[in-house]
Amino acid sequence: MASGLKRNIQEIYAAGHMPMNGSGYGMPHNGSQIMPMKQDLGEYMHQTPMDPNANQDVKKSRLDTQPKQDPSRVLHLRNIPQQLSESEVLFLGLAFGMLKNVLFLRSKNQAFLEFETLNDAQQMVTHFNQTTSTFNGKKIFVQFSNHQELNTDPNNSNNLAAKSALNEALNLWHMAKQGGKNTVLRATILNMIYPVTLDVLNQIFSKFGQLLKIITFNKNDKFQALIQMKDSQSAQNAKQALQGQNIYNGCCTLQIEFSKLLSLEVRFNNDKSRDFTNLLLPTGEGMQGGPNDVCQYGMNGNQMNPYGNQSIIGAPPNFMQAVQAAANQMPFGAQNSSGQNMGFQGGFNFGQMNNMMPQSQQNQMNQYQQGQQMQNQGQYGTPVLLVSNLNEEFVNPDALFTLFGVYGDVVRVKILFNKKDSALINFANAQQASTAQANLDRIKLWSKQIRVFPSKHLTVQMPKDGQPDAGLTKDFTNSPLHRFKKPGSKNFNNIFPPSATLHLSNIPQNVTEQQLKEIFGRYGTIKGFKFFQKDRKMALCQMSSIEEATHALILTHNYQLADNMHLRVTFSKATI
Repeated sequence: MASGLKRNIQEIYAAGHMPMNGSGYGMPHNGSQIMPMKQDLGEYMHQTPMDPNANQDVKKSRLDTQPKQDPSRVLHLRNIPQQLSESEVLFLGLAFGMLKNVLFLRSKNQAFLEFETLNDAQQMVTHFNQTTSTFNGKKIFVQFSNHQELNTDPNNSNNLAAKSALNEALNLWHMAKQGGKNTVLRATILNMIYPVTLDVLNQIFSKFGQLLKIITFNKNDKFQALIQMKDSQSAQNAKQALQGQNIYNGCCTLQIEFSKLLSLEVRFNNDKSRDFTNLLLPTGEGMQGGPNDVCQYGMNGNQMNPYGNQSIIGAPPNFMQAVQAAANQMPFGAQNSSGQNMGFQGGFNFGQMNNMMPQSQQNQMNQYQQGQQMQNQGQYGTPVLLVSNLNEEFVNPDALFTLFGVYGDVVRVKILFNKKDSALINFANAQQASTAQANLDRIKLWSKQIRVFPSKHLTVQMPKDGQPDAGLTKDFTNSPLHRFKKPGSKNFNNIFPPSATLHLSNIPQNVTEQQLKEIFGRYGTIKGFKFFQKDRKMALCQMSSIEEATHALILTHNYQLADNMHLRVTFSKATI
């Protein structure tokens, strides 16, 4: 056999010489490294005339139980887990240097990698021989090949696919290192009732393009994530479609903005951070998974060695399958053709994933939700907010009820008797109070920037009989204007921060655009207006500023347009 095709004893060792372990690999008799099954590379390689002495060379080499391997730029990888994609196998090599060529033998869980330099190849062999790193519990064996180069057949379809995979991996590897402007997103989770894991974020954001790196952390008592996308277009699409959307029904709202960072530096691959282009990163001190199992996470964000079903929300396999199925069923989109506020086409949101789980898992989810609801007060504090720096000339309980009622069911409002620029807002629960605080703190209202803080009070007391109050305290417990009384209400899916665009609904058929413009024009300048194409009962009205829109919402929500027809107004994330 010509020297360019000669294979060493470990590359051609026949599986018939050893007992099988059921995985397609031969088992060594002496407990040493697993020997691969015999591979026929003829269909992948350029053929050269056979050396008549080749068989003698092979027979002679079999007598050497520990054949010496000369260093080569070509490495032979064996025992590759089925879970590793071709890109991930290539990223293993790219961690040590640039690759020139590749040959995959997927049916045998093997591959050949050709490096550009011998030094890089030697570093990879040394690393895998000196460490006990495992991949999904399996150790990949790396050794020098007798091939000094991979002279693959360019007309072979498998080789063409391998070359394409190499080019794509090189492209992603360079993008991960260099990054670029507007490729890194900062996602903040507001009103986080249920845990949001790194895997859940990856499943959601990966629908818009390849994710390269993620880092999650807590800042200012909020769960946040830095997400590096493949390119700026993918990041822009994700931001446009997901901003203001709820991951779960009525909670876990995504607030997304571009980060000033060009790329992320990830030091560990674990449940808090991940570099999808470097599978050799350690899990970190004290992290789950063990220090030696460095590759638990796949390019698609799947945990190759899941932690188990410790929490129904904590990304066990069935839950992640439900996320994937939900995302596939309703692909993400931005504003639809009629201008509706839909981050998910068809109005879908991930709260519906619960219906896609097995019944036993749905029961676990319900138990978890009930437990979380009982812990709301401890987790979110009080259901009462203290609002300060209000404009005494305009403030009244009804106005505060309407504004704060956008984010929860307000049961009582009390303007402080001795400090009328401050008020207490009592919500139905602490979760709603937390949502209102996150969205309304520091907004401009009646020409003043208000501040919103949790109150030390757990409830707002009504004044005692005969005690002077001057109408500063009002009870709204039985108000018909509560937006969130009905479980599963669509209002849970349309909670957005204050914006210049208002969403109008419940519009009578005979009310014209001009009539509505006259109503809203009393409170500022209208920059745009349009009815929904498919449902004329709804419209968008864009004011010149957020302050004008806030003022208009307070004074037009529940505005009577006809007999038994009252206007419904809320903030929209859309623009006209």
